[in-house]
Amino acid sequence: MDDLKKYIRNIQDFPKKGILFRDITTLIGNKEKFREVIDALAERYSGKKIDAVIAIESRGFIFGAALAYKLGAGFVLVRKKGKLPYKTIQAAYSLEYGEDTLEMHQDAIAPGARVLLIDDLLATGGTMAAVTGLVKKLKGEIAEIAFIIELKDLKGRSKLKDFPVYSMIQY
Repeated sequence: MDDLKKYIRNIQDFPKKGILFRDITTLIGNKEKFREVIDALAERYSGKKIDAVIAIESRGFIFGAALAYKLGAGFVLVRKKGKLPYKTIQAAYSLEYGEDTLEMHQDAIAPGARVLLIDDLLATGGTMAAVTGLVKKLKGEIAEIAFIIELKDLKGRSKLKDFPVYSMIQY
């Protein structure tokens, strides 16, 4: 999977000075490589009895929806506060510049459902840790947490240590 790094564009000083942004739009824009990513993930989780794939707004939706389709699983959206139309449960999480809130529909998963969580990037782990809290509130079972990219120096796995974590590409 390391050859996939060639299809990820690096953008210096975005969204602010000192940040090296890993841009996946070049990866998903390449039909062969995007298919390779989804097929590899589907192979990894095939036969694991995944009831739902849960993805975080917005880049996680790209991978989550395609993967849910391939696995024959449901697809669950996790969005920022105020974006979902029905009754929600919430989890607050810290950002480097403050706090934000994520929401999921209160009936998104049934108790005992086996779920796969996915997002494009693991950095500090705070966002995904908040999602694990939402799944726990609904009594779901987290089969694994998957990321396309992991920024290892930021030690995001430490916030997810109670769950199996997989990343396709590490920097």
